[in-house]
Amino acid sequence: MAVQYKDYYKVLGVAKNASQSEIRKAFRALARQHHPDVAKDKKGAEAAFKEINEAYEVLGDEEKRKTYDELGQDWAQRGSGGGGGMPQGNWGGGGGNGFSDFFEAFFGGSQFGGGQFGGGVGHRGRGHRPPQAASQTRDIEGDVQVTIEEIFSGTRKRVRVQRGSGPAESIEVGIPKGICEGQKVRVAGKGEGGGDVLLKVVIVEHPHYRVEGVDLVREVTVPVWMAVLGGEVEVDTPEGSVRLKVPAGTQLGRRMRIKERGLPTRQKGRGDFYVQIGVSLPEHLSAQERSIWEQLRAKA
Repeated sequence: MAVQYKDYYKVLGVAKNASQSEIRKAFRALARQHHPDVAKDKKGAEAAFKEINEAYEVLGDEEKRKTYDELGQDWAQRGSGGGGGMPQGNWGGGGGNGFSDFFEAFFGGSQFGGGQFGGGVGHRGRGHRPPQAASQTRDIEGDVQVTIEEIFSGTRKRVRVQRGSGPAESIEVGIPKGICEGQKVRVAGKGEGGGDVLLKVVIVEHPHYRVEGVDLVREVTVPVWMAVLGGEVEVDTPEGSVRLKVPAGTQLGRRMRIKERGLPTRQKGRGDFYVQIGVSLPEHLSAQERSIWEQLRAKA
């Protein structure tokens, strides 16, 4: 069976000159959309999720991306160093660890896990491990995806761990309340040879709140009359709604703080919750309303 080239840029929907930030943003958006925990079509989502993770495993790593770009679509002809091309056939059953045959042939996938964001974790190294290293103690690293709501309460998640070329194992990991993005949780003894599993926390992008450190930001749009004259608006937060006073003369983009309504932390204290004001302008004016706005313009 011939191993087909895979266009990872097309998988993530980014241009070949995309920045690492653009690649990461595209990956996160697609991972949210196709995550088996939230998608309606579980079977289709799992296949798409694996493909997305595989693409990001390559394009999200500058070294692997460079290698991938250098070889390009004629990788099979150039990869053998001038011989008869890359061998054809089944490359070690690549689907068993979550990566395609193409990935296995291109990078040598025995040290990689079955994806990120709760789908599975594995080593970040390149190429195949030498046989004598199999008994060595090795930590396995990966990412785990958590929501803002899960940070408030803490949770437990199951991830798949790939050790070498063996079958993936599902393990449970505790996500403590108040953990921050970028911090790591450890599952002792579940790596290779008694090593640990280390999972870096990645916060899922929320439809309403933006995370800034331990603070949360929500954009709230008010009518123009409220921005000019002042008023009150009800704002939803992860812990219920609050009434917020909008001062007269509030400018577009102004931030107002609700103290200690942000993310909990593992130390003492809480982040803050910020409301960023947007202004809704009328799209259709009556004759009377237009006359009033024209009067205001004349006085400006």
